[in-house]
Amino acid sequence: MLSRDLNKFITLGVIFFVSYSVCESQNANLIKRPVKLGVDCLSDNDFAILKGKKVGLITNQSGVNGTGQKTRIILADSGKVDLVALYTPEHGLDGDELAGKWVSSRVDSVTGLTAYSLYGKSRKPTAAMLKGIDALVFDIQDVGARCYTYISTMGLCMEAASEMGIEFIVLDRPNPVGGVDVSGPPIDKKWQSFVGQYPMPFKHGMTVGEIAQMAVGEGWLKTSPKLKVVRMEGWTRNMRWENTGLSWIKTSPNIPRAESCDYYLISCLAQHVPGIFAGTGTGKPFQLVAAKRIDHEDICSKLNGLKMPGIRFTPYIDENDSERRGVSLRLNMEESPNHMIIGMTILKTFHQESKNSGFDLLASAGKSGMNLLHKVYGSNSLESDLNSSISAIRIVSKWKASNAHFNKLRSTYLLYD
Repeated sequence: MLSRDLNKFITLGVIFFVSYSVCESQNANLIKRPVKLGVDCLSDNDFAILKGKKVGLITNQSGVNGTGQKTRIILADSGKVDLVALYTPEHGLDGDELAGKWVSSRVDSVTGLTAYSLYGKSRKPTAAMLKGIDALVFDIQDVGARCYTYISTMGLCMEAASEMGIEFIVLDRPNPVGGVDVSGPPIDKKWQSFVGQYPMPFKHGMTVGEIAQMAVGEGWLKTSPKLKVVRMEGWTRNMRWENTGLSWIKTSPNIPRAESCDYYLISCLAQHVPGIFAGTGTGKPFQLVAAKRIDHEDICSKLNGLKMPGIRFTPYIDENDSERRGVSLRLNMEESPNHMIIGMTILKTFHQESKNSGFDLLASAGKSGMNLLHKVYGSNSLESDLNSSISAIRIVSKWKASNAHFNKLRSTYLLYD
């Protein structure tokens, strides 16, 4: 009897151990799977593709390897790469300049090289800036949104490289919000701009390397260079940033944390409506949405009453302007929140509440304010949709066909499963 019970106990223990090991193995793949960045793969291959070339590097503070070492230092100190110039996007080399503020060229105190600004008098490298360059390398972390200007800078640099006969190399990086979901408003050709340069949905689900390949393959550029993408190792499309094992480096003043990318996708459109405050400049950028003449308790109750998965709201009053009221956002990624539905619902609700209070946010925006909103959104249909009786979910459903078309189109250029 004792022997039989012991054997039963051992059998159950083995089953538990095997089951636990399988679960742990599966979880390890999803929860903590180290990713090797493009710059690390370049280094592991002894910088072979850069040897014998004069190199220009497009980068900022987010251009680091897996241990946090700056890419520009890695290249400069390698003894294998002749790094001769730097080029910086919006927010500057250190990423501390505010959005929209022109940045001046300067000498980098770290490498002693000239860091040419691509967010000042010129957003595209001039022939003088590229003189003597054989290869132009791009290493900047993106956030996964069409309007985030680093990918626009990349496109203009690719055109400049092509015009000068210079090779273009992308050191690939993860999309911090994953590479599966493709959603958001498409962009009309009329409204393409620096905050929406490519015909892709607002949430594109691609890495910078994949975008570069698609820009070349689909003819999005005026002229395309010889392109190489140094792929990552270990990254898969279902990975969010927290699954990569990498530390987040702020990409700009209002994207200080990896989770800020999620809030950016939700609140970016609202941020571009004059009169709406989205928490920029505070410790909770894009986690706050507020405006004047809004009943914060009432709008919070209405938004929570919709029971959207993965998002909860609390009432908010701006401590610097008590007339500006609204909601604070808290995401729960385990519930798979839909960024675009949440964002459109917030915007639709705030617009309706402002009209109910006798103050129309859109009507007060002015022509220049609305033009910027149209550029970020990708068309001028948002105004009529917000003023109509259709729901936010119905607005989002109007994008379904274009999102599906893009998802199919992009499949040719995807580098990761």
